[in-house]
This record gives sequence, C-alpha cells and structure tokens, in this order.
Amino acid sequence: MGEIIRKSGYSFHESAVIDPGCKIGAGTKIWHFTHIMPDCEIGENCSFGQNVVVSPGVKLGNNVKVQNNVSIYTGVICDDDVFLGPSMVFTNIVNPRSAVIRRDQYVRTLVKRGATIGANATIVCGIEIGAYAFIGAGAVVIRDVPSYALVVGNPAKHIGWMSEFGHRLQFDTDGQATCPESKERYTLVNNQVKKTSKNKP
Repeated sequence: MGEIIRKSGYSFHESAVIDPGCKIGAGTKIWHFTHIMPDCEIGENCSFGQNVVVSPGVKLGNNVKVQNNVSIYTGVICDDDVFLGPSMVFTNIVNPRSAVIRRDQYVRTLVKRGATIGANATIVCGIEIGAYAFIGAGAVVIRDVPSYALVVGNPAKHIGWMSEFGHRLQFDTDGQATCPESKERYTLVNNQVKKTSKNKP
C-alpha cells in the first residue's frame, strides 16, 4: 500500500512527487505515482488518482476531481468542482513539432465551474468549456463549449443540455426544463441555458 504523508493540511502517497513551489490547499489528496510540478496552484479538497501529471503553472480550483492517468499541461485553468475523467488529456500547443521548441507559445484553456470531462476525452488547447458542460467519453473537443452543453464524438458535436446534477434536460416548447433529480428549473433562450430556480432543501 505504501505510506500516506500529511503536510500542511493535504496528504499524498509516498510514491507521489511534489516539486517545490506548489501551492496545495487543505484537504487535497494525491495518490500513487502522481507528479505535481513547480508553480502549480491547487485548491482545497481536490483529489488526484494514480499516474496523474500536473505541469508547471496549472491552476485548479477547489474540489477538482482528477481520475487516473490524466495529463494537465501548462496553460490549463480549472475552476471549482471540475471533474476530469480517467485518461483524458489536455494539449497546450496547436502545432507541435519535435524539432521546433515552442515553450513560450503555450495556449490557455479554461474549464469553468462544475464541468465534467469524460474518460479518454481530448481537449485541444485554446478553448473554453462552459460551466456545468458535459464532455462525453472519448470526445475530441476542438472549439468552445457552451455552459450546460452536452457534447460527444470526434470532432465533438453539441447534442443536448445537462443539468448541474448531470441529467439530460428535456426542454418543452416554451424552452423550460426540470432536472429529474434536483427539481431545479432551467430556461433555454437563444441557444443558451440558464438555471431559473434552485433546489429547495
């Protein structure tokens, strides 16, 4: 199993590599063979599975869940509550060549609050994934994704809308939909979704 080491409010497996200069929030857990490189900013209560690589300068918010075998490259920013599925990958150069050094040309990618990226998906750099968007497993995303959108395929296509609880939204002729789990209501206007009511406790 190996030893779990606790430091400054976060914990990591003894096989993990945590480079100097990282900022890691309280309650974050880092598991086997994961490498956190210098100058990363990682929020509170995040979770990193096995064999994850977080490159220099990456910024992750609170409660970000990173599953096994994920690569998060320089230029990526994830807001709070983002889910990164097993073996998904980001890129950070549009036109990489082995013989051409482009370390000063990394391109920014933003993943907004609550978005889910499915297993084995690829996110081509330079795009923005909207809040609570849902990227299907194996999708190859090459353009911006609206908030609450469901996209699948290669290249990824927009096929519907998802609630904040991760359910497909079925809009009526008036552009209204209700999440079957939370009972929160959503409105679709001009191909944009907004939540119009909150879950009542």
